Amino acid sequence: MSWDTLFLLFNYWAFVGWALLAFAPRGPKMLALILYAGVFLLCLAYTVLIVGFLTGGIDPGGSGGGDFTTLAGVMRLFDTPGGATLGWVHYLAFDLFTGMWIARDADQKGFGRIVQFPFLFLTLMAGPVGLFLWLIVRERRARATSKAA
Repeated sequence: MSWDTLFLLFNYWAFVGWALLAFAPRGPKMLALILYAGVFLLCLAYTVLIVGFLTGGIDPGGSGGGDFTTLAGVMRLFDTPGGATLGWVHYLAFDLFTGMWIARDADQKGFGRIVQFPFLFLTLMAGPVGLFLWLIVRERRARATSKAA
């Protein structure tokens, strides 16, 4: 299977997780489904592929001589189809996990879905931006909740 095909499959898989997170009823079973069928499987795929990629078992020579110790080494990794796909899967897995945390935290603090949606969208599109803004917004509600308890 080509890196292009894997890239598309992982994108579609993550999109399903995000769609469920944003629009499906958010009970314990749905959150478990998103966590294990979404985040876990993306992490599993990443783990298998990164080990094979870095050891040369998958796409020998595809790492382009890159490594994680220097900026130039990381640039060489991302300059290959395998490296870019793996980097993207890394983002997809962590962003979906972060989106789940935001959604659960927002539910616990009484924020409605309409309020949550922009933060989830920003987390999907620009991970740390969505998380950063959510952390700012949630702070007041978190303080109010802890004072009431």
